[in-house]
Amino acid sequence: MTMNTLLDAKAPRMNFAKTAPKINRAVVAFDAAAREGLDPTLVELIQIRASLLNNCAYCLHMHTNDARKAGETEDRLHLVAVWREARHFFTEKEQAALALTEAVTLVSDAGVPDAVYAEAADRFDETELAHVLALILTINTWNRMALAVGKVAGTDERQG
Repeated sequence: MTMNTLLDAKAPRMNFAKTAPKINRAVVAFDAAAREGLDPTLVELIQIRASLLNNCAYCLHMHTNDARKAGETEDRLHLVAVWREARHFFTEKEQAALALTEAVTLVSDAGVPDAVYAEAADRFDETELAHVLALILTINTWNRMALAVGKVAGTDERQG
């Protein structure tokens, strides 16, 4: 099957940005505010990890491409899913952010453990930590929106 055949096979259920522009703009603004002051590579690692956990192919495709543009290496991109087994590829700050991303994304499993939060609080100042948390919340929102409306990986609307 060619890429065009795959794209033709599944059309999105709705164009959320066009159907609910005010809501979409609010999420875009929240996302932009969350990113302020954060390293672009860290932003992408957080978004990739959450997208993997949420099984969001649309966002995973978009953010792995964005990470490459931000200078991320292929090795690290391939190892985000198993970062605990490849800790030496990630800084302590990145590891803390990835652990927090998992805890917040999977919050219904066990909440956000005190140890995970404390580790992140040790690695980030309070403002940075608030931005990291906000970024985790926004990528989870984007993932759920993309999954709910059936967005197709490889159709990054920002390029159109």
